[in-house]
Amino acid sequence: MKNKFFLALTLITTTLSFAQISSTKVDDLVNRTLKTFNVPGIAVAIVQDGKIIHAKGYGVKSILTNEKVDANTLFGIASNSKAFTSAALAILVDEGKVKWDDKVIKYLPNFKMYNDCVTNEFTIRDLLTHRSGLGLGAGDLMIWPDGSDFTATDIIQNIQYLKPVSAFRTQYDYDNLLYIIAGEVIQVASGRSWCDFVEERMLKPLEMNNSAASFVRLKDTTNVIAPHVPINGELKVIKRYKNQLFDAAAGIYSSVNDLSKWTIMQMNNGKYGADNKQLFSKKEHDEMWQLQTIIPAVTRPPYNTHFSGYGLGWFLSDVKGYKQVTHTGGLEGIVTQVTLLPELNLGIIVLTNQQSGAAFKAITNTIKDSYLGIQSEDYVANYSASLKQNEASADKVTEEVWATVAKNKKDNIKIDFKSFTGTYQDNWFGEVVLSERKGKLYFTSKRSPQLTGEVFFYKDANYVVKWDNTYFHADAHLFFKCDASGKAVEITMKPISELTDFSYDFQDLDFKRKN
Repeated sequence: MKNKFFLALTLITTTLSFAQISSTKVDDLVNRTLKTFNVPGIAVAIVQDGKIIHAKGYGVKSILTNEKVDANTLFGIASNSKAFTSAALAILVDEGKVKWDDKVIKYLPNFKMYNDCVTNEFTIRDLLTHRSGLGLGAGDLMIWPDGSDFTATDIIQNIQYLKPVSAFRTQYDYDNLLYIIAGEVIQVASGRSWCDFVEERMLKPLEMNNSAASFVRLKDTTNVIAPHVPINGELKVIKRYKNQLFDAAAGIYSSVNDLSKWTIMQMNNGKYGADNKQLFSKKEHDEMWQLQTIIPAVTRPPYNTHFSGYGLGWFLSDVKGYKQVTHTGGLEGIVTQVTLLPELNLGIIVLTNQQSGAAFKAITNTIKDSYLGIQSEDYVANYSASLKQNEASADKVTEEVWATVAKNKKDNIKIDFKSFTGTYQDNWFGEVVLSERKGKLYFTSKRSPQLTGEVFFYKDANYVVKWDNTYFHADAHLFFKCDASGKAVEITMKPISELTDFSYDFQDLDFKRKN
């Protein structure tokens, strides 16, 4: 009885202390964000105490059609799909079909990491916690920006060729490929594909009726956003990423209305609906929200965060004394964020159709601060200033590279392309061809054909490639190693700009001449 009285008193105090932000203020905030960060469309939902208190679309789905975004407009939620993969495994744990600490090789005998010890000890838990020892985004070029020729089997076999940057289970480095492999474990353990399992065991019971586990599985595409990328200062609609290989890490398409049901279930310990059906047990729900991998925390106002880390499909931290459970997601031209403060029974969902992470952060943090009772800073202005500063710094580096290239062309520096032309092979990425066409040198990937572009002399044995697809924002250095005769025999790479998305992991490539 005492506990019930204390709980009631706590809820009353919380309600009095943390007033919700008004819908008018949310409208003003989002409309200002759209303009400041040049985002065509945004959808926002706020969930509290098991109810949707705000769900609304802003702006347009596409600058080509100018159709309005609404609360049912579908966005690619990208890496927010990872929490669905961990939840799928939690269901299988509840059913006794897997255990978190089962070895991966029990389900996927061909799974092989960089050394036998790690392979033999690698667990399902390790697939979800970004502590494999591999570097940030290692191997993502098998799925990004194209990856159309790679399969899940390729990833399971090729991951052994990726070199670790830290000891196993000692350091956080975000990873996509291991979530794809987790999707394969789900298929083996359940007998259903990841897409089928997620739709049948999660989307359907949660009545997320407009959502799908992959864009290609949407039944109705009349209310879907188009992805947008700024190119040379002008916003452009780009080709949508549709590779299903990425689904278990980033495949789901959903709306703020549908995702609100997901967040309500999450904050109700896995229960959903009027009859409180259990999607997964409280025990496994707690397991997903337990710290698994430490991420160094920065303790400073206004949140005074003391711990930070990753659970199973979620980032975890404390903000102003409250537990925060969150994740972001990004595909080319789409970025999203889901944030939960379970002790306040509060969920914030922000979906956008442009790739400015500053936009969703400004909206999420402003709304969050209102519930935490914090005098909120002007995140829109502050993030805009920071973004411009970062872009200016990156532009300075890239401009110097291309200015040098232009000077080399003006000085008519002659290069013997025959020393560089040929086929080169990387153990996990496969073959690339350097060929001469009408006096120009070109780089072409055989397995990821979107990575095609002209190669220019920069300095010494350092060349640069400018990709034909300008929206990649991922032009790269090529470093040639030559033999005694001056013939190139090896190539390594790295991005030119420090703002290049980490999934363009050129630094992990090590090409050897094949012919």
